[in-house]
Amino acid sequence: MNLNVAHIFLMDTIIKEYNQDITSTLRLLHLCSAYLPIGAYSYSQGIEWAVEAGWIKNEKQTQEWILGLLSYSLGRLDLPVLTRMYNAWQEQKLSEITYWTNFLLASREAAELQAEDKHLGKALGKILFELGCNEIVPYLQRDLSFATSFALAGKFWNIPITQLCAGYIWSWAENQTSAAVKLVPLGQTAAQRILDQIINVSSTIIKQSFNIKDEDIGALTIGLSIASALHETQHTRLFQS
Repeated sequence: MNLNVAHIFLMDTIIKEYNQDITSTLRLLHLCSAYLPIGAYSYSQGIEWAVEAGWIKNEKQTQEWILGLLSYSLGRLDLPVLTRMYNAWQEQKLSEITYWTNFLLASREAAELQAEDKHLGKALGKILFELGCNEIVPYLQRDLSFATSFALAGKFWNIPITQLCAGYIWSWAENQTSAAVKLVPLGQTAAQRILDQIINVSSTIIKQSFNIKDEDIGALTIGLSIASALHETQHTRLFQS
């Protein structure tokens, strides 16, 4: 192979890899977009009751609430399960997909948290079908968790698992921060400071989630459980129960 041919081959390889990286990045942005019509914006995951009860009154307390849930709930439950379902979709291990879906739904500690998870999972599943992902079809008549559909989207669009976990965190954190802006209330700059802190810790949380063994997966977030359960009967609500 002469130098000109080698150069052309190298450039062709670089362009293909570049195009693949750009496509997967755009797909991740698409998946995490607030405009994705799955209804995530309509849930507060307990923040509404926590504000009503006086647990969250300012930016500092909002940040502590969100970062606490990110570390002790998403990082120890959702992300390890998301990774396992991503691998199961890749290897077509359908029994594992069902197992981890049921595990995650059973781990939701309040009825509204489980209902939200099922709703988001089914809504995203329908969108994936409309965009040409036929693998979701057998699951559309069953209960889906959001992570089940999110993992399949990652596999379908060739999004690397580390990026997929980052997108999962961002989707959740952006919805939580947006709810806090309306409820606490917070200014937009305060919300950006909270999101900045989330970005700073996300890499560490993702790395830690990869090292959690099956038997150690789980979350115990008592404050969220209480807030979410009491939110179901809260007299005045902006967010869905």
